[in-house]
Amino acid sequence: YHPHGDSSVYEALVRMCQEWKSNYPLIEMHGKKGSIDEDPAAAMRYTESRLEIISELMLKDLDRNVVPLAPNFDDSEYEPIVLPSLFPNLLIN
Repeated sequence: YHPHGDSSVYEALVRMCQEWKSNYPLIEMHGKKGSIDEDPAAAMRYTESRLEIISELMLKDLDRNVVPLAPNFDDSEYEPIVLPSLFPNLLIN
């Protein structure tokens, strides 16, 4: 669920997989993800994505309760406020 629809989420997903926009992409995408020459990415129905190995390091200790949790938008589950990252993602990307 996203309050602005799925198109804004997809744009963020595409940006996280483009090697020319970050040193270590967080998403691995199958399908056309655009190009450095400003070619657009394919429509979301033509692409698949999953986490890169480096992204799994950001979630590795999540089950050990090392970060504070807060209720989600409808209070049905708890979600982390920050991620327990093993590497400084903000600095390297």
